[in-house]
Amino acid sequence: MIEVHLYGQLRSHAADPRASGESILRLEYHAGETIGSLLQRAGFPREEICHIFLNGQLVTTQNTMAPWLRYQEAGDLGLDTRLHRGDRLGLFAKDMGLLVV
Repeated sequence: MIEVHLYGQLRSHAADPRASGESILRLEYHAGETIGSLLQRAGFPREEICHIFLNGQLVTTQNTMAPWLRYQEAGDLGLDTRLHRGDRLGLFAKDMGLLVV
């Protein structure tokens, strides 16, 4: 299972964000899957996402201030980062971009 935590306008992709107050999707783990392929499979438009965190570490951002803020990054692979069973993704919509700064 992969947990996908949704923030900002991405919450609308949750099954029913009003039901529990949570905006967490639990998706089946597929061996060899990458962040990019999971986003595509789940139907998340990449252009709506500003920041992606994997297990609490920044994987990719569209914030041009990231190098100067010394964000801790999970690696240089970005969307090609492979996922593992039990991973947790945090997806921040563009309307939440400054909150991570």
